[in-house]
Amino acid sequence: MEDPKDLKSRLYRIIFEADTPAGKLFDVALLIAIVISTALVCLETIPTEHNRYSTLLLTGEWILTGLFTIEYALRLYCSPRRKEYATSFFGVVDFLSVMPAYLALFTWSSSYYLVTIRLLRLLRVFRILKLIQLSSQAQMILRALRKSMPKIGIFFFALLILVFLEGTLMYLIEGGNNPGFNSIPNSVYWAIVTMTTVGYGDVAPLTPLGKMVASLIMLSGYAIIAVPTGIVTAHITRAERSGDSLLLPQRKCKNCELSGHTEEAQFCRRCGDKLPSQ
Repeated sequence: MEDPKDLKSRLYRIIFEADTPAGKLFDVALLIAIVISTALVCLETIPTEHNRYSTLLLTGEWILTGLFTIEYALRLYCSPRRKEYATSFFGVVDFLSVMPAYLALFTWSSSYYLVTIRLLRLLRVFRILKLIQLSSQAQMILRALRKSMPKIGIFFFALLILVFLEGTLMYLIEGGNNPGFNSIPNSVYWAIVTMTTVGYGDVAPLTPLGKMVASLIMLSGYAIIAVPTGIVTAHITRAERSGDSLLLPQRKCKNCELSGHTEEAQFCRRCGDKLPSQ
């Protein structure tokens, strides 16, 4: 009889690693299943396809949901650090990818369509194809976004005040003559739509003064939209100039000597041993 430890180790290499043929085959099959599952959900929302193939679509989706549930259970079973995996990004995504189907079965039926969150699991393609450089660049962008959050937060807070004032001004100008500006909240909605240059066209000013103010808001919108982009770009440029790499090739696990762990990682992604501090 096979030792449970050996079984866990074998399952771990297949499920969590793509270095072996079995591991790569497992990951490719998983990605194909995710794409098929998403396609089934999309077809389910098309009335003609739903009426024609409802039973087939539902059966296929529940088969895939069952497989994803077993896969998640196996990940928990063979992971040496279950809590770390369950609370990691991919662990949360793996959990959320199966929960909507069960919620739809017992409580909220519309939550079934939230299974499209499984598409986030396609991010594992970076690991499967060994696209380490692209993965590093993606992590650099995420890190730049995190560093930009305080500045962007202040910017959006100031922007919220600005659109509220603009909405109030348009309510004073257009409120008595235009039903689209019959309240300050509706006027603020119009200001947001206008400033972001979306322009649905469901509400429009009628008075000459209102059109003049609207024109100024539209022109200012182009400059305002560029601010968050500039903030994030500045952080990315700074990281590139300083050689701020998120994947550290020399940061090795002392137990299995696997390198290439992310800066935030605390445990080895192969053996689960605690990584040395930087």
